[in-house]
Amino acid sequence: MDSFNGLMHGFSIALQPQNLLWAFLGTFMGTAIGVLPGIGPALTIALLLPVTVYIDPTAAFIMFAGIFYGAMYGGSTTSILLNTPGESGSMMTALEGNKMARKGRGAAALCTAAIGSFVAGTIGTLGITFLAPPIAELAFVFKPQDYFALMLLAFLSVSVVMGTSKVRGFIALFIGLSMGVIGIDKASGLQRVTFNVPDLMDGVEMTVVLVSLFAIGETLYVASRFGLHKPNLNPLAGGIWMTRQDWKRSWMPWLRGTFFGFPIGALPAGGAEIPTFLSYTVERKLTKHPEEFGHGAIEGVAGPEAANNAAAAGVLVPLLTLGLPTSATAAILLAAFQNYGLQPGPMLFINSGDLVWGLIASLYIGNLMLLILNLPLAGLWVRLLFIPRPYLYAGILTFSLVGIWGVSNSWVDLAMMFGVGLLGYMMRVYDFPIAPVLIGLILGPMAEVQFRRALQISQGDPTVFVSTPMSAVLMVIAVLIVVVPAALHWRRSRKIEPLPDQTPGV
Repeated sequence: MDSFNGLMHGFSIALQPQNLLWAFLGTFMGTAIGVLPGIGPALTIALLLPVTVYIDPTAAFIMFAGIFYGAMYGGSTTSILLNTPGESGSMMTALEGNKMARKGRGAAALCTAAIGSFVAGTIGTLGITFLAPPIAELAFVFKPQDYFALMLLAFLSVSVVMGTSKVRGFIALFIGLSMGVIGIDKASGLQRVTFNVPDLMDGVEMTVVLVSLFAIGETLYVASRFGLHKPNLNPLAGGIWMTRQDWKRSWMPWLRGTFFGFPIGALPAGGAEIPTFLSYTVERKLTKHPEEFGHGAIEGVAGPEAANNAAAAGVLVPLLTLGLPTSATAAILLAAFQNYGLQPGPMLFINSGDLVWGLIASLYIGNLMLLILNLPLAGLWVRLLFIPRPYLYAGILTFSLVGIWGVSNSWVDLAMMFGVGLLGYMMRVYDFPIAPVLIGLILGPMAEVQFRRALQISQGDPTVFVSTPMSAVLMVIAVLIVVVPAALHWRRSRKIEPLPDQTPGV
């Protein structure tokens, strides 16, 4: 059957009362899970796998999809209100969203995140419906040098754009890359910087660093200054809805974020990190209000949050069409398919059409459910900021500890959480950007793999990194990102005439 008829058949399945109930249960659970730092959709679906083997596969995957999308929504809530992203895709939302919350505009930030997530999720689901095969074929077009050039572009763009100093940005990136090399080298099988600690052989867990830099670092920073500067914050000073100006400034970032998120999310090694970083960088360059970036610009919330949810939709494309998981959650979903004796791929649409099209149709329904569920709660969520700071941040610290312990059951991870938390506090004090640390940790190992693979294929020829049109263009853009701002700064400094010599005569 063609895509349109398959989708109509899917709606006839997804709109059955029992499946609507499973969709609502999944979206509600996903939203709650996204709010809790350290507990993501992958862990939740993994915990539910033993339970769901006894229910209908279609109902189970409708619930899993609701959890997946719901966690994307929920992650923006704590990112904006508490500067504590629960998922790596939400960390860019925290940069501007939390600043908006501090100005009393947290409700507007939550609204633009919810609507942007709905727009991006719906367009992304349309992409799954009609563009899945062509998008999935990009996996065969992209070569290792193309992936490496894309990741290098992400490294440089975030390091140059973030923070008040490019030097601080590159130092933060180096810290993240240094964390990324910890573990076992995939090529040689040798341990690197593990200090003979078995728990470090698998590398540094991204969730530990994410929660530590934001939650622990933020808690220590607020606590160190609580007695000096009592916060005088009215969380509802900016109202509980978006203004006309907010709508005007948000709708294009929603579309641009979707454009970044869906194609990159559909690629192997794409994920949500690269599109959210690129979306933030582009919005910062295109905005008509550059003075607001770093102080609460709504474009910095709308674009990355749309990119995050569009990437979540894109992740399902290679999973359903090729059986290729490109994220931790997709890997768990692949295990769930195999638990039911199903193998994702082209034959899945033929042999299990009811399940696939019912799942795709449920994504439209789940997106609408999440919008209805989250928009009325925006004003309620913002009232979390009325809780006295000592109690609020004590709760964040507790949930962080429980989340990290639940993920790994490792004392090493708990010790690392406090160590990285202290690093996050020092970075906050001395105005070092946090995002380059995370992109270095997340993309560093992937970039290393693609770098080695490209050199192996070319037998060590360094020109391989500009041997394809895609890699050449991305490399040129990456160089321009570094060179152009430096050249403009040098040109401006040359135009400043030196002050006349004021030294009095002897």
